[in-house]
Parts: sequence; structure tokens; C-alpha cells
Amino acid sequence: MSRSVGTRPAGSGRTLSEAYDTALLDLDGVVYAGGSAIAHAVESLTAARDGGMRLAYVTNNALRTPDTVAAHLTELGTATDAADVITSAQAVARLIAEQVPSGARVLVIGGDGLRVALRERDLEPVESADDDPAAVVQGFGGPELPWGRFAEACYAIARGVPWYASNTDLTIPGARGIAPGNGAAVEVVRIATGAEPQVAGKPLPPMHRETILRTGARRPLVVGDRLDTDIEGAFNGEVDSLLVLTGVTDGAQLLAAPPQHRPTYVDADLRGLLTGQPEVTGDADEGFRCGGWTATAGADRLELEGDGAALDGLRALCGTAWTAGGEEACRLDSGKALARLGL
Repeated sequence: MSRSVGTRPAGSGRTLSEAYDTALLDLDGVVYAGGSAIAHAVESLTAARDGGMRLAYVTNNALRTPDTVAAHLTELGTATDAADVITSAQAVARLIAEQVPSGARVLVIGGDGLRVALRERDLEPVESADDDPAAVVQGFGGPELPWGRFAEACYAIARGVPWYASNTDLTIPGARGIAPGNGAAVEVVRIATGAEPQVAGKPLPPMHRETILRTGARRPLVVGDRLDTDIEGAFNGEVDSLLVLTGVTDGAQLLAAPPQHRPTYVDADLRGLLTGQPEVTGDADEGFRCGGWTATAGADRLELEGDGAALDGLRALCGTAWTAGGEEACRLDSGKALARLGL
């Protein structure tokens, strides 16, 4: 399948669960938020799996182990094995193992997910800069991670120990809203040391490589809620993507997306796996059409006419914004156009 990163979202006459053999699903903001399942997620995933699509859960959150994630997903109602979970902790552990000797000590700034992944690669997790580590690895440690752990990382990095980060997501969605992610914690260490970590997680190649090695996917579809990790990761891996609007990305951000952040498909939630995707037709001169909507770029605003499904209007707006005026046109009164759609 060819990815679409051009002037409009792509269409698909077949359901996405039939068109692709494996869904590479983000977790936070896609399947659950704050530990609770997002509306329609469990039913949609079950139907996609029953129809023959393999489900693989690919997360930048390095806190929890694959066993823990699989148990949580099973508890939510979608039976999952640990082998179906790929984490940025696993990707960064492989990256470290390729650069330090087997059995080397690694200073862990994070949770159990990192420790389990390091042991899987025959590396020894340690807790102090004084334990003579060969590397420092930093991953999301949850809201209770002590401030002193950042200092421990700084002590080791100042001695010349190489620094790795599982991911650099600045935020993470939760039940109460958007909270600081591992990227915010990485910034603390970066500011204090002036150093730069090697990063493994989405959207960078080590995470894509880890995912393909563990799943063997031949026609993968990346499913996510973030433009700068999930969708850019699909772009970098040259595979197609589905953006769901259940997490951090809203309509205005989608309209302003640069080419590497443009998803192949857009849908409200994971029910999008079970349907075909409507085609966006037209051009910049005559306007872009989807469903009952037509979108055009005026001199100082994006104009939207018609009626019907809100997502069809958003897809038409994407065609206009991504083609006619670039990022600046996307921002001109885009809120008024989106307000018509209730987005």
C-alpha cells in the first residue's frame, strides 16, 4: 500500500481491517485514556481481530512491561498476549545493546518497563551513577518519579556516560487531561547537562524497526492520535496511517499539519478500522469535496459549504488547507470552519 502525505486524505473502498494485515496501534489516547477504555475501542478492536486483522500495540510509554499492558488490555475486554505489545523500552534496550558490551550496567531513570527490557537484552539495570554504568537510559517513570532521579542521570552524564531516552513525547493524555510526558523530563536533564540523548521511540527508526522485527507485518497500518509521533513515525517508515481524534490532536492541528504529519486516513475513533474511507475529490481551484461538503480557500479564510457527516467536512478542509495555502491558510479563520462541524 502506498502512503498518502500529499494534498488530501486517501480513500479506501475496502474496510481498513481488510486492506491491511496488521494494525500498529498506539495506546494512550487511542485505546485508553487514564486507564479506561475509550468509547468504541474494545468493540472495534474485537471486530477487526475477528475479521482476520492482527492487532499489535505500539507505545512510547516505557513505564509498564508488555505483560502488564497485555493484562490491562485483556481486562478492558480485548484479549492480548505480551508478544502483541511493543514498547519504546524494548526499542531503546536494543539500541543500547548494540553499543555496549553484553552484561553492561545501565543506569535506569524510569520504571519497570525499562528494567525488564534491559534484562531481555542481557544488560544489568542499576540505580546510581556510582554503580559504574556504561549507559544512562531515561523513560517515563510516572507522576511519582522522584526529582532526585534526574540528578542521578546528570551526575553520570557529566562523567561522560552516554545517555539514551525511550522517547521524547512532551505530553501524555490521562483521565483528567493532558499531563507532562517523558519528553518534559528529558528536557530537565538536557537543560542541566547540555547533553543530547539518543532517542529510540516514535517517530524515529529504532521504534519502527523494533515493531517490524517483533510483528513481521507485511501490510501495516499505523493507528495513532499524535501527529508528531504516530503519524510522523509512519511517514518515516513509509507506511500508511490512520489518525483518530480521541487523543491530543484536534482539527485545527490537523489542518496545519506539514507533509510529514499528514495521515493517510482520518476518523473519529477506532470504528474507522471497520469502514471504508470516503474519497476526497476536487482541486484547489474548484474546491475539495467529501460527502456533502465542499471546502475552498478564500483570500483570508477557509470556506466550507454543505451538510452531512462532520468528518467528511474535515477531510474536505484538509484537502484545501494542505494544498491551496499551506500552513498560514490553515490558520486563517479555520476555527470558524471547524465550528460548523462541531470540531
